[in-house]
Amino acid sequence: MLAAELIDPMLPALKPTDSVGQALDWMQEHRIGQLVLIDQGDYRGVVSEELLMDIPDGDQPLSNVMRLFEQIYVYEDQHLFEIMGLILQNRMDVVAVLNEGREFSGTISANELLKQFAQELGVQEAGAILILSLNERDYSMAEISRLVESNNVKIISSYFSSAAYGMPDRSRLTLKLNRRDITPVISTLERFGYQIEAAFANAPVESIDQERLDSLLRYLNT
Repeated sequence: MLAAELIDPMLPALKPTDSVGQALDWMQEHRIGQLVLIDQGDYRGVVSEELLMDIPDGDQPLSNVMRLFEQIYVYEDQHLFEIMGLILQNRMDVVAVLNEGREFSGTISANELLKQFAQELGVQEAGAILILSLNERDYSMAEISRLVESNNVKIISSYFSSAAYGMPDRSRLTLKLNRRDITPVISTLERFGYQIEAAFANAPVESIDQERLDSLLRYLNT
């Protein structure tokens, strides 16, 4: 999924002539701590609720307010994973999307992005989660997929976490599978020398609430 598809059309973009009070009202209305500031179609940065709350004059225009992330944005053709990395690295609530001509196209919110990311990982699908601990030199997704599928089980998504420097045997491979009963899969993998660190037989997720999103964010940021 690309940035152009992730734009939230409901999020407004602020203008330099808008007041501090108006910006705070919009942030409260949309339950978000940041909004993008544009000037005649050009991206000028992000305005933060935390900074605006310290300004006593609610009529002061945003042109006089400190802006964040003036050089941080994404283009319409950037992938979801790239955007996720940017947002996590900079702890952003929103990120601006620009077109090829560097004109503002819209805003992506971190919460909506996390929901899309969770859907890409198959979080809402019924099935088990399997975590393998392995040496990086033993990592072969083709081989692991073959062993899993030999039990008539499919891998919905996977996530590989490299080991810390000097600890090559501490890499992790997280697999989301399409079955809850994965005892045969575990037996097969162990028979071929793979170490199972943990296994979870999850039920379908009916909705992704903020607590779950925060948990996912903490996991991805470790």
